[in-house]
Amino acid sequence: MDAERKVRVLVAKPGLDGHDRGAKVIARALRDAGMEVIYTGLRQTPEMIVTASLQEDVDVIGLSILSGAHNVIVPRVMDLMKQHKMDDVIVVVGGIIPDQDIPALKAIGVGAIFQPGTTMDNIVQYIRANVKPRSLPAAG
Repeated sequence: MDAERKVRVLVAKPGLDGHDRGAKVIARALRDAGMEVIYTGLRQTPEMIVTASLQEDVDVIGLSILSGAHNVIVPRVMDLMKQHKMDDVIVVVGGIIPDQDIPALKAIGVGAIFQPGTTMDNIVQYIRANVKPRSLPAAG
């Protein structure tokens, strides 16, 4: 049996955006790469996302945002994560994120921004390079 547990990724569609095909494609690619993926579905609030992330003990939160609300939603998610001391969870954002907004998102702690055209391999490689899976607790 593998001594390391799989990387756990929560994929969320925050806000009022109703387009989730991209999020589902990413979720499937991460699953196919051997990660455990929790997909929360559409119209998630930052509070719902952080609560689910805590309950699921995830390593990565992936936010898929096409609505243009990233400058409101992402800071709220990051603030809630700080309140819950989730410093070990990486946040990645994908979707329609203008270049000029990227520095501010990175400054508040977003690990990576994946714009349209990013390959699935680049996303998988980023997660594998930046998440160190935690060991399973010893059976007793």
